[in-house]
Amino acid sequence: MAGLTFQFHSVNVVIVIALTVAALAAAASPPSYSSAATLPPNCERKCGDVEIPYPFGIGPGCFRYGFDIVCDGSRPFIGNTAIELIDISLNLSRARAYTHIDWICYNNTSVTSQRYIPFDLSTRPAFTISAAENKFTAVGCNTIALMDNGNFGHDFYGTGCVSGCLDLNMRNGTCDGSGCCQTAIRKGMTAFFIGFGDEINNSFVSDFNPCSYAFVVEQEWYNFSTADLGGNRLNQTYKFGMPVVLDWSVENMTICEEARRNPKSPPASYACADKNSECFSSSSGEGYICNCTRGYQGNPYGDGGCKDIDECSLWSEYRCYGSCINTIGNYTCSCPQGTMGDPITKDGCHPTTSSTLPQYLKVLIDTMSSILFLTVSGFSIYLGLKKRKLMKTRQKFFKQNGGVLLQQQMNSYRGATFKLFTQEELKKATDNFSSSRIIGRGGQGIVYKGTLEDNRLVAIKKSKLVDERQAREFAKEMLILSQINHKNIIKLLGCCIEVEVPMLVYELVSKGNLFEYLHSKTHRFHISLDARLRIAVESAEALGYLHSSASTPIIHGDVKSSNILLDDEYTAKVSDFGASKLAPKDATQLGTFVQGTRGYLDPEYMLTCRLTKKSDVFSFGVVILELLTRKKALEFDVSGEEMLLVTSFISAMKENKVEEMVDPEIKKEEDKVVIKEVCKLVALCLNSNGDERPTMKEVADDLGKLRKNKQILDMQSKHQEPVDDIIVTSEYVHEPPQRMQNVASSEHSTSRYRSLDIEALLSIESGR
Repeated sequence: MAGLTFQFHSVNVVIVIALTVAALAAAASPPSYSSAATLPPNCERKCGDVEIPYPFGIGPGCFRYGFDIVCDGSRPFIGNTAIELIDISLNLSRARAYTHIDWICYNNTSVTSQRYIPFDLSTRPAFTISAAENKFTAVGCNTIALMDNGNFGHDFYGTGCVSGCLDLNMRNGTCDGSGCCQTAIRKGMTAFFIGFGDEINNSFVSDFNPCSYAFVVEQEWYNFSTADLGGNRLNQTYKFGMPVVLDWSVENMTICEEARRNPKSPPASYACADKNSECFSSSSGEGYICNCTRGYQGNPYGDGGCKDIDECSLWSEYRCYGSCINTIGNYTCSCPQGTMGDPITKDGCHPTTSSTLPQYLKVLIDTMSSILFLTVSGFSIYLGLKKRKLMKTRQKFFKQNGGVLLQQQMNSYRGATFKLFTQEELKKATDNFSSSRIIGRGGQGIVYKGTLEDNRLVAIKKSKLVDERQAREFAKEMLILSQINHKNIIKLLGCCIEVEVPMLVYELVSKGNLFEYLHSKTHRFHISLDARLRIAVESAEALGYLHSSASTPIIHGDVKSSNILLDDEYTAKVSDFGASKLAPKDATQLGTFVQGTRGYLDPEYMLTCRLTKKSDVFSFGVVILELLTRKKALEFDVSGEEMLLVTSFISAMKENKVEEMVDPEIKKEEDKVVIKEVCKLVALCLNSNGDERPTMKEVADDLGKLRKNKQILDMQSKHQEPVDDIIVTSEYVHEPPQRMQNVASSEHSTSRYRSLDIEALLSIESGR
């Protein structure tokens, strides 16, 4: 990407230089700033329709250093920049602003007009462009859009997006590369510069698509329409530009502990001014942010800005079916006079009954009641203290498991379906975690079938104990997993974090897992070769998405047939991320304790304790073997000796007897060519050298081509066309990719796999 910017189409360098000079001039005479305690009473807190809460402000002494706003009539701008604000959120520590649409127009022979306006906040260190909330978007039928951060030093970053189409016959509302494309951007960016690829022949699209557009826009805000491809409609429709989301934080390069030690005078004073506020490290980059503590809401940056929440007026959030009394920072809920029971539960309070009794019995009851009253009072105090301790324990676990950060991120993600469940909700959904509700057990925990209040069926995973380090990473990983949206990956619906070990709530998949489907002793299903290839393709695409397309790459870490679930349509869904790790940005491998499942473990991972994306590739190679052979990855013979499917396959490769391992159910003469190519792909996945294995995306592509060739062969066979025609039609069978030609014969395979010692593999697996 280092040369990316030099391919841009005539970006106006004069604009960039002018903005830089203006920023330096403004920096030479910094504006007057203030702390929350010294705010003048006459500060303007609104510009047009936009609220300007402190630490932002208009005019001298009305803002914290770095948060000055210029109000031009009714339009607010960030300091001395030309960037106009749309709104500001204190709770989310975010703001939205307008960014220009860059474009280039052309006819059959040449460029007719173009516009490039940089978006630059590099002189405003409090702001970064949100990577979680924005997408780089390109619109056009012959468009190569490029973007970089303008930093040509060691921190250079660039990306691109390609869209194409031959006509206007496409679906509205999707940016899948046909007329419109979108891609993620890098975290921590303060500026971006956009351009278009040079020397592109637009003669075949200029009649119906005379212009290409590119812009950074708030995720899910832009709704693509084919009408945007014609004329200059897009630029005319959005005259002010597109909304872009900005993250902001206080005191760049400062963490909470350092901030609390700062003096009370600006600009370095501790920003969390209210006594009922808390400091949190910013999740978007350097610096910190402030939030009101639980039970309060308002502005944590101003003294007295956090106000008590009246929980009794917010029934949907703090349900009370009895008498609700608000207290400072909390509330109480009790049954109305004349009733008793549980006021938190619907119909939980029941009327007390009275009866006509003889006088002596009433006296006896009164006496007993007096004695009982003292006992009950003491017991009530005990229960109250116990309940208070329980609430504190839940708050402790909530905070310990990253609940505050997770809640902030949930609020910032528009349209999120991710939910924080209470322990009571999940107990009710599983009949207090009844053993009759258990649908699975594994190395990471127990899975229960649950029914939510809205009658949705879900799978609830109750994990085993985690250490403190895992708990700190929980909120971060949950946020990323909750935003994964792929048809072949199990959907995470929510979690419960007010307990010591967090519980996860997933969508329920009805047909069980692939292991049961292949190896069930009670029900043996007929599974065609095409169905097996489809399951393999869908699973590989899901893992490829985790490795390459997710906003933060994820290594699954425990790929196996029992972690591939099947829905009503027998569509594959990859599940169980208990051993998953976030792939680090500055390295390709991750040091970890060896975990996973015997029979699927990468030998290189077991020897080095370094988990990589290629570890998933090895494990997936074993899954493909299961699909081909319908044999388990690990079995025991009559003497109790372990038999590994991998070692059997490698031995068969050396002896040129792989065909004997294939499940007779799919061993048809017309499918021999496809099966042979699948075996070659498996051999590549099981290479002892991880660097020589293909990526999951390559595996998915190769399997997809093989399945397509299988379908072509079946179609040709039905029409009884000559075999020569079939081979010519099938690009993959006729000429496989270079990486698969390397294992085209058993002799080559023997040489290639000389480094994979079967006995060593057996000893490593058995030793675990």
